[in-house]
Amino acid sequence: MTIRTLLLTTLAMLAFAGNSILCRIALRDTGMDPASFTGLRIFAGAIALWLLLRIRRPNQPLSGDWLSACALFAYAASFSFAYLSLDAGAGALLLFGAVQLSMLAWGLLKGERFSRGQIIGLLLALSGLLILLLPGSRAPALGGALLMLLSGVAWGVYSLRGRAASNPLAATAGNFARAVPFAALLCLILMGQQQWDRAGVVYALLSGALTSGIGYAIWYAAIPGLVAIQAASVQLSVPLLTAIAGALLLGEALTATLLISGAAILGGIALVLRIRYRA
Repeated sequence: MTIRTLLLTTLAMLAFAGNSILCRIALRDTGMDPASFTGLRIFAGAIALWLLLRIRRPNQPLSGDWLSACALFAYAASFSFAYLSLDAGAGALLLFGAVQLSMLAWGLLKGERFSRGQIIGLLLALSGLLILLLPGSRAPALGGALLMLLSGVAWGVYSLRGRAASNPLAATAGNFARAVPFAALLCLILMGQQQWDRAGVVYALLSGALTSGIGYAIWYAAIPGLVAIQAASVQLSVPLLTAIAGALLLGEALTATLLISGAAILGGIALVLRIRYRA
């Protein structure tokens, strides 16, 4: 891995962690509502990605498709509503655990055979999710947890559909643009519950343009320098980065339950991926 690839990968992972931090701050510390946050995030992301595409490839048209846009919207909306009640670290752990597990489940449905080691890793990851969701004073709110799991599955679907994209930046820009009407409809339906806040608007725009739009562009620039196992495994660092940032910036607790479940989820997935790509 070159220094350039390492730098780009690090920046991309920080951007992905930043999405959780910005959303949690906006919904916890400002008067912003989740529907408005979602709408502004998707709109800002669409504009940023379109501008990046025009700068890098002026003649490249937008691509993508409506089904991928639906998955993108489902991810973003569920993500925002989940963070009404979840800490940033727990939310990121549920999100990325669900993303990877849903993609592995799709492989099983398509006939991919798992070795004994991969099955152990999968069971370890599932046990980590169970530990995190067990009722208790430190357990995340069930409604928020289920929404974040849904968000992760939606992002897994989006990622699976995006594997065949010949130009990921053009596809992502097109999908963000197509997701704007869905976000606008959500805002229209929940118009009576909308609350706008200057700081919340800034956080939403930063989440869309910077940590989503530019973050994805940086990630696509890093991917060619990574082998498959590196690209899959490095994303497991995002929940850890988010939990640390949540503790430092938001005063969230790094509980024993979060640390144990995180080790089980991320360790189990890492084991599955390591065996999968080594085979």
